[in-house]
Order: sequence, then C-alpha cells, then structure tokens
Amino acid sequence: MSKPLRFGVLGASDFALRHMARAIHEAEGAVFAALATSSEDKATPFRAFAPDIAVFTDYDAMLASEGIDAVYIPLPNHLHVDWSLKAMEAGKHVLCEKPIAMKAAEIDRLIAKRDETGLLCAEAFMIVHHPQLQRVRDLLAAGEIGRLERVEVGFSFDNPDVTNIRNRPETGGGALGDIGVYAFGCARFATGEEPVAITHAEITRENGVDVTAEVSARFPSFGYHGYVSMRMAPFQEARFHGRSGVIVVKTPFNAGVAGLAEIEITDGQGTRRVESFPTVRQYVMQVENFVCSATEGASYPWSLEDAKGTQAMIDAVFKAAFDADQG
Repeated sequence: MSKPLRFGVLGASDFALRHMARAIHEAEGAVFAALATSSEDKATPFRAFAPDIAVFTDYDAMLASEGIDAVYIPLPNHLHVDWSLKAMEAGKHVLCEKPIAMKAAEIDRLIAKRDETGLLCAEAFMIVHHPQLQRVRDLLAAGEIGRLERVEVGFSFDNPDVTNIRNRPETGGGALGDIGVYAFGCARFATGEEPVAITHAEITRENGVDVTAEVSARFPSFGYHGYVSMRMAPFQEARFHGRSGVIVVKTPFNAGVAGLAEIEITDGQGTRRVESFPTVRQYVMQVENFVCSATEGASYPWSLEDAKGTQAMIDAVFKAAFDADQG
C-alpha cells in the first residue's frame, strides 16, 4: 500500500476550515499535515480536529517542506494561478479552489507546468465527484429522457458584505467566477458538449463586481438558460428537459449541505421516480480521487482542460455582455 499523501493547506480560509481541511483529514490515503497562515492564531480552530498539524507562517516555507506532498489552495481567486505554479515548481501536487484562473488563457501556463513536472494539478470542482451528477450524465447518455432539448440551471445566495472577497474586484470576486463555474460546468460535464454561442448575457454589477448574471447559450444539441446571483435568496437546481422526460437535480452543488442529494426523473406519462444518495460526502470523495490519481495514476474526472472549458464559457459571457452594452 502506498504511503498517505501529505497535504498542506495554503491559507486558513473559512471554507477550508468548514469543509476541505476536514475532508483531507478524514479521507482515506490522505493526511492533513500542515497549514500555512499569516497568523498562528488562525490555526487554533484547525488544531481542534487535527492537533498534530505543522503550522507555517510563511507560504514559501511550507512549499519548501519535505514533509508535504500536495497542496490545497483556497486563496482568493486572483492568487490561484501564481501559487499553483509555485507549488508545482516546489514539486507538490496541486488541488486549487475554483475558479483556478480568471481567464481561460491563464490555464495554459498550468497545463504546461503540469506536463513538464508530471504532477497532478486540478481545480477543486467537487460536484463531478458526486455520484448524482455522474448518474445524470449516464442517464442522458443512455437516452433516458429522449433527445435533450433544454438545460436550465439556477444558483443563488445573498452576500451583501462589501468586505467579503466575493464582493471585491481586486481579489477576483464576482458571481460568475464563484458560482458560474457550477452553473456552466455541470451542464458541460453532464452532457459532454461545449457551447457554440452565447445568445444572451445580462450582467448586473455593484462596486465593479458582477453580482447577478443571466445567460442563454446554444450547445450543439440543446439550448441552455441559467442564472447565478449573490443578491438573491439561496436556491439551486439543475433541470434537464428531453423529448420524453425530465431530470431534476434539487441540490446539484451543495449536496448534503444545502439539501438532500436526489435526482427526480419523470417520464412522458408523468411517472416519477427518485434516486437518492444520502450518505455521500463529495469533498471527501474529491480528496480520495485526487489521492488515487496522484499516487496510482488513476484517471481524474476533472482535468485542467475541463476547467479551461468552463472558464472559456465565462469569458464568452463577459464578452457577450460587454458587446450588448456597447451595441
């Protein structure tokens, strides 16, 4: 049996504390070995469940440590590419929060470094590790609802705090980067298709940050409509509408946290069935899949190329909205 993959967490973010550091700590084949933070005091809540972690108050010092094999990066969006590159240059595998880059072209640098080093570098897009989205993909491929005609996705929450990094342009904030990756990525993953045109893009901004975006797109075989917002009541749903049936995913993104992981399938006669995944923990599964890929060469379900495809769609939405405003 291979040795456990020793993870260092680069930044004491609230999300790392609530979800990913705990997932690393609990995942089979992984060890939460270290935390890099600007203040050792920020390590206290992490030590409550992982008392043996090493704490570095210098990011580069953690990257230089021989006791670290992989790095999880939950830093603000605008820092993702540079620290992912630094980590690979230090010989570490990289699992970086989404969006892994602010522009699709920036991901080319990560792909080149990945290929040069042979290390695993991936965006932490946890929903592709959950069996509910994998099941949707398989049902669509099997023709369960006939020809797919339309995909509709909504994802929203209310975050008016102007000091939060999601609301600050200098830290790469914005609804499209934060949750648009889910609204677009889930459609791409489930269908295996890429958009051929953005047919409508309307973006509402506050303080230089996109807080709401409504998007329509054309894929080769279906139409897409979705919205994301940081100024609406919490909601999430993905709907796949075919000629002979409908698949609805009630909690496609924060399954097990915001609601139950369930797929509702309705056929053309109105017969409905529900498939549930009550015990799946997608953050833990993400870490375990990362470990298997990094240590055993197993296929990883979300490559940098996959992440680039979603970012390319985000880039296209921004351009379409800009063009519409100018025209």
